[in-house]
Amino acid sequence: MKCRHCGAPLTHVFADLATSPPSNAFLKADELQRPERYYPLRVFVCDSCWLVQTEDYAEADELFSSEYVYFSSFSASWLAHCKRYADAMIDRFGLGADAMVVEVAANDGALLKWFKERAVPCYGVEPTHSTAEAARQQGIDIVEEFFGVEQAEKLAAAGRQADLTAANNVLAHVPDINDFVGGFAKLLKPNGVSTFEFPHLLELVTHAQFDTIYHEHYSYLSLTAVKAAFADNGLSVFDVETLPTHGGSLRVFAQRADTGVRPVTQAVADVLAAEQAAGMDSLAFYQGFQPRIDTIKNDFVRFLLDAQRDGKTVAGYGAAAKGNTLLNYAGVRSDLVSFVVDKNPNKQDKFLPGSRIPVVDEARLKAEKPDYVVILPWNLTDEITGQLAYIGEWGGKFVRAIPELSVFEA
Repeated sequence: MKCRHCGAPLTHVFADLATSPPSNAFLKADELQRPERYYPLRVFVCDSCWLVQTEDYAEADELFSSEYVYFSSFSASWLAHCKRYADAMIDRFGLGADAMVVEVAANDGALLKWFKERAVPCYGVEPTHSTAEAARQQGIDIVEEFFGVEQAEKLAAAGRQADLTAANNVLAHVPDINDFVGGFAKLLKPNGVSTFEFPHLLELVTHAQFDTIYHEHYSYLSLTAVKAAFADNGLSVFDVETLPTHGGSLRVFAQRADTGVRPVTQAVADVLAAEQAAGMDSLAFYQGFQPRIDTIKNDFVRFLLDAQRDGKTVAGYGAAAKGNTLLNYAGVRSDLVSFVVDKNPNKQDKFLPGSRIPVVDEARLKAEKPDYVVILPWNLTDEITGQLAYIGEWGGKFVRAIPELSVFEA
């Protein structure tokens, strides 16, 4: 395999999570009698451009099918984040009725709804039919296609160039990062701005967030790697912000390399310096990650086995992709975690891929009163513990597996 950005041979394994089905390939009841398709889940680091990336097996159209089940709007904290973004971008770049905002990977319209509310013209590009339809129901115009240079050129030729493009939590999801990034250089107006948000690889390694590794994430990103990929595909980075979302993310601001005039802020140099100080431009930084993964897995399994031995019941909350990585790598099944609660009705009455643990609504949690509730999307711990504080009424406790096993009172 060669690096999906620079083409250098990939020989250095960053993490090996054995095999699992795609993390969002939820099963219906009538599919439980059929076999699932498993793929190796192995991640390499390129020692030329420092892009960390999965070994390719599954095609994008299989991972992001018409029945894709991730909908952004079911997280209150994410909706609030999207509103803050819209307000900040409108104010910073003076966006009004004469502007055009385009979100790539618009999902169910959780972000664009805030631009629409403030009467800023906008549309989204979204390849998954289920989420695209949800956005349309909010009156948001959606182009239902995968994004890249060809699609961007068509949109630009149709007079749909952008003053601002948003790409939140999608840069990691694209198999051809060069084609994807190149599309923004085509779609932007000469003085337009592109923003990209993605989990910061520095945080992933520092806090052992291995469960954010799954097949839908083709790349794991540092500013060092992103800046190089952008420069090779017509964009230049001029600013960056650090964010608390998803366990620690970056928001990168870019402009067209041929026409952009915005000066580069000190923040860019600061983040690059922090990455260099951590050693992200050397192989030593990426080595030794696997033993940390295995320690977390073993501690989690030991906790579940001890709970079963002691006659305690365990449920999960949040049927998130990261939770599926943890459960499948740990080999957990419904004998150890009875069910997982999720607010999204598109996931309810289905079964998690691989582990085949049933996904249910919150009424099941209140009825069965488990002794422990494992928070699978740990990045939403505050939101979830606030929502489920009532489990303390029956002595229930919360559990987090990452970055280390933690059991705490409701």
